[in-house]
Order: sequence, then structure tokens, then C-alpha cells
Amino acid sequence: MGGEMPLESTGDFWRVGFPAPPTHVLFMPNDRLIIEVESHPLLRPAAFTTRFPCLLGDLTTPGWLTAHLALDAETPFQRDEGLRMAVRDMLRHWGHKPAGRGKPASEYLVRAVDRGELGSINLAVDVCNVVSLHSGFPIALVDLDRAQPPFRVAPGAPEDTYIFNASGQEMSLKGLICLSDAEGPCANPVKDAQRTKTHDGTTQTLTVIWGVEGYLDRLTAALGWYQEILVRSGASVEGADVVLSPPS
Repeated sequence: MGGEMPLESTGDFWRVGFPAPPTHVLFMPNDRLIIEVESHPLLRPAAFTTRFPCLLGDLTTPGWLTAHLALDAETPFQRDEGLRMAVRDMLRHWGHKPAGRGKPASEYLVRAVDRGELGSINLAVDVCNVVSLHSGFPIALVDLDRAQPPFRVAPGAPEDTYIFNASGQEMSLKGLICLSDAEGPCANPVKDAQRTKTHDGTTQTLTVIWGVEGYLDRLTAALGWYQEILVRSGASVEGADVVLSPPS
């Protein structure tokens, strides 16, 4: 388990400070994307934006990356049962039941790989899946041309729902940790909304790693590995500022 991530009091909010990589800083320039997060005792998200060199549909996922869509791939991480349970506890805090179809996306990936059901989708999703699979953190991925600020993380209301796949299937967001943009909820640690998913025309994305208190060193390592893979694949990345509301 990792050490404590420093929380810098700023009056109305607390800022999350990452010791590494250097793209994640403790101040908030005006041109950086900001995500405000409602107070939660376990949730410690990390976020950044990515710009791809061309349309996602024109990019090919390299073989060295798809080779990591396997449970026995060599990565910086070892499987951690404690983290799996901590993620579930994080999801339970606002009332979500993280089992069955409501289990974290990171657990779904392990099951899909074990069954041979996970293949390449596009470069952005493939990198996301590789990092989530091996780090154990669920990760949200949003097309920034389909989502508009302001961005906020808060529990889903009892009446909140969204469509999560191309078939039009809908899920309840009641009590679920949700990332919302100007139009409403668009992502969560279980399934992202269809309206903001990546597609062949995607050129820029927002990534949110749903980190957990007690595993902050691992979160920092996952953030750095994720960005390293993207840069190696020809993309550019920029940190986003995650602002935690203080405990009430």
C-alpha cells in the first residue's frame, strides 16, 4: 500500500498533489482542465488530457501494446487483492453495490481477458485497458470533443441514468461515483456513457483514474506508466487538476 498523498488546503477545496510525474503539479494554471470532486473519504482520482497526432481511426495499436492485454504480461504491477476490495469499498460509500453488472471495470477486464474476450478496440481504449487491467484501478475515458466543462465528480442521483453502449442499454447511476460534464453524467468506475465514448474521429481525450486512499503510490505509478505509453505511441499529454472538496 502506498503512502499518503498530500492535500493542500485552499479554502473551499483541497488540491490533490502528486509527487510524480512532473506533468502533475500543485498549482492550477488558467488553461488547465479542472475537475471538482465532492468530498469522499476514499476516492482520490487522478486525471490528464491526451491529444493524438491524427484521428484515432487512422492510428494502429502497436503489437507491443496489445501483447499487454494478457494477465501474464510483464508490467510494473503485481495483482493486489487488497486494492480490489478497497475499490469496492470506495464504490459502496455513496450506496452503489459493486457486484454482478455493477462491479468495477477493472474487475470486468480481468474476467474478459481470462475468457479470451478482450481484443484491440482503438489506441486510446487499448492503453486505458492495459493500465486498468494491470494496475487494478478502474479508469474512465472521455472524448473531449463530445464532453464540455465544467467537470465534476459527485454521486449519481436516484433518478440519474445513461446509455452505456451502442445497443442503447441503460444503467442506473444511483449512488455511483459519476464524472459529469455540462450536460450531465458521462463516466463512472463501472461503465462510461456512450455519448462521450471515443470513436474513429476522436483526437483528444480526458482520462480519469479512479484512485483509492491507501494506494496513492500505486496511483502515481499507474499515472506515469499510462502517460509513458501514450507518449511512446505518438500522443501528447497534459495534466488536469483534481480539486477535492474538504470533508464536511
